Amino acid sequence: MQPYELSLAAAAREIGARRLSPVDLVESVLDRIERVEPGLGAYAEVTAERAREGAREAEREIARSGPRGPLHGVPVALKDLIDVAGLATGAGSLVREGHRADADATVTARLAAAGAVLVGKTHTHEFAYGLVTPRTRNAWDRERIAGGSSGGSAAAVAAGAAPFTLGTDTGGSIRVPAALNGVVGLKPTYGLIPRHGVTPLSWSLDHVGPLTRTAEDAALVLAALAGHDPRDPASLDVPAPDHRPHPDDDLTGLRVGVPRTYYFDRVTEPVESAVRRAVGHLAELGATLVPVDIPLTRYIRATHWGLMVPEATAYHEAALRSAPERYGEDVRVLLEAGALMSATDHLRAQRARTLMRQEWARLWEQVDVIAAPAVPMTAVPAGQESVEWPDGTTESVPDAYVRLSAPANITGAPALSLPVGHDPAGLPIGMQLLARPLGEHTLLRVAQAHERTHPVRTLAPAAG
Repeated sequence: MQPYELSLAAAAREIGARRLSPVDLVESVLDRIERVEPGLGAYAEVTAERAREGAREAEREIARSGPRGPLHGVPVALKDLIDVAGLATGAGSLVREGHRADADATVTARLAAAGAVLVGKTHTHEFAYGLVTPRTRNAWDRERIAGGSSGGSAAAVAAGAAPFTLGTDTGGSIRVPAALNGVVGLKPTYGLIPRHGVTPLSWSLDHVGPLTRTAEDAALVLAALAGHDPRDPASLDVPAPDHRPHPDDDLTGLRVGVPRTYYFDRVTEPVESAVRRAVGHLAELGATLVPVDIPLTRYIRATHWGLMVPEATAYHEAALRSAPERYGEDVRVLLEAGALMSATDHLRAQRARTLMRQEWARLWEQVDVIAAPAVPMTAVPAGQESVEWPDGTTESVPDAYVRLSAPANITGAPALSLPVGHDPAGLPIGMQLLARPLGEHTLLRVAQAHERTHPVRTLAPAAG
């Protein structure tokens, strides 16, 4: 096994035992990037020399006093919405041409404090406003989409071009590409990870979170990033939750909600079969399966769009007025549409969100986690614009992918996509796990139990 193939946790163990040098790990990852990147397109910028110097410094420090923690000396890539002092935050847009960040984002600074080594910035759909990430291709099939908007972050992890990355999630932008590329993607509780220094899409829906090979890895990253920052008005000032990896696979007494409504509607047969099989595995580990009805489903799409669209337009108002031609057509149309929405529409969406959060709070009295598909279908071919369902309905590809993710953004609940299998074409399938706000420990406990007892390959086949 080559060093780039190691999960974050495995690499940390090897570094801690002095069997692996951070320098060798970084060189292995950089070599992997060089080999796969021409066909993958995951990176907006590769910071090779910076990474080599960071690895040498980590090696010296570890030799003197041991590792600071599990991230010390491990390479990381950041979605190109996250500020790194001195580097461009391009956000996938000509609007940001010539930009350089003045200071690190909070998450960048926390990763540096943990000793992680930056290897680059990953592609995003322009300003995170899309579910495709056109510059990036799926790690398992270069003719298919990577998903978005954190497509570069997910594809890099799946292809072995980074042990872990950070992404952002406003309506599924971590979980969708994680599912389509067969990696773990965690959207934490709203406000748990600060967003200071991260280019926003929709301030009341945005989250920052990790993309990793395993749920154990996600727990390690979350532990390094969670914590209050007053520079983010939404940042939670709560006692630090326990995000340590959970060693026990016994789920006895845990109540797993299995939706009777919404989440299994208009889902392809391979996805439904794989997810229901994974739910059955949770029962084998002792969990009690509880059928549940998802509340207020008719309002999910309208509420999500009613919040996101005007908030995105408000952020881009000045640039949209001065240089509309510098936006991609798909994003410009959405931003212009937001300018036509009334304040009343936005207020209605906020009221609907309040009602949904109240109903979901009642739902969490019945179950500890909910298990459902992360996306309704595996990765579609690049250029495909819509999907036709057996009930005769037609849905745009972005609407289909965001449909099962949006509820967690609206309610602020933590949600995770976990690889649970592959379809007949060999494309990854993800199961989504959701928990009550600040329920990350339970969420990660379930995910780790499943991945240890029913492991699924997360590193895509070698391909250039």
